[in-house]
Formats: sequence, structure tokens, C-alpha cells
Amino acid sequence: MLLLASSSPRRSELLKMAGYEFTAAPANVSETFLHGTPPMQIVEQLATRKAQAVAKQHPEAVVLAADTLVVLKGRILGKPKDADAAKAMLKLLSGNVHQVYTGYTVISGKKLICGHECTSVEFYALSQQEIDAYVDSGEPLDKAGAYGIQGRGALFVKRINGDYYNIVGLPISKIHRILSGLQEKDE
Repeated sequence: MLLLASSSPRRSELLKMAGYEFTAAPANVSETFLHGTPPMQIVEQLATRKAQAVAKQHPEAVVLAADTLVVLKGRILGKPKDADAAKAMLKLLSGNVHQVYTGYTVISGKKLICGHECTSVEFYALSQQEIDAYVDSGEPLDKAGAYGIQGRGALFVKRINGDYYNIVGLPISKIHRILSGLQEKDE
């Protein structure tokens, strides 16, 4: 039995697209971290906290957890608290290259596999009108970095370097290889 320690509709969609049967079992954990912690460590730590919380309640299951951060020049851009914060984030991203980090953890019995993926994203220069219209759509308000590449936010992306699905919230190809490796060892 596979449990996804997340309520993210995007992560659920990616797992379904890849043919996985799973149950969403969101974890309620602290998402705080020490100031100055590198982004790759933050996403790995948060994914591990989530996976461990769910695995503790369901020790018989295979648990998958993930956490995604958007980072611009060392500055972490989380989910915007409101429309003004979303506009400010998009203005920062405009014309710049940023990184999207997704940490993942898979727990199966006593085995814990943890890692991260990083994808660079370059935005076109955005006009204030483009930013305002996008924020008015409501799409960026629940997304790290205030945009969704799988939606209207795709219109802002000039190029990416790395795994597209990592930007959506789950490096599905890497996760598939991990989950397949677990099955092979069980057989």
C-alpha cells in the first residue's frame, strides 16, 4: 500500500498519471527550519518529517513525502500570504533565473530513501499588467514562488534546465525508480 504524505493535488495528479494507486495521507508537521539552512537540506528535512509522521501511524505502508521550495538568489519564496505578496514575488522572478528544489522521502519498513531534485527556471520580463492579471486569476496564491508552471504560469517561463515535473512538485521519474527498486527487492 502506497501512502502519499501530502494534500497537494499536483502531486496526486502526477502519481495517477504514472499509474500508481495510492491514498493521500497528509502529514501535519512543523515546517520550520533553522535560518541559514541550505534549500536542499530544508526540502529533504521537511519531506522526511512528513514521511516519518505518516509512517509512524502506518508502519505497514510505503510512504512517499515531498516538499518544494522556490529560491531566487538565495532567498526562499514560499507560498504568498496574500495577493500583494504574490505580486511582489512575481516582480522579483520577472526576468530572472531561479531554482525549484523538491525534496522527497520514501519510507518502507526500516528503509528510508531521501534526496532532492533542483531545476532552474528562467522567466521572461513581466509587465505589471501581466502580474496583476495572473494574481487576479487566483492561481498563484497556493503555490511556492507564486506561480504554477502547469497552469497559466507557464506563459512566464522562457526556459528550464532540469526536470519539468520537479517544478510541478514531484520528480516523478526519480520517484518511479525508487518505488520500482523497492518492489524488485521485495520479490
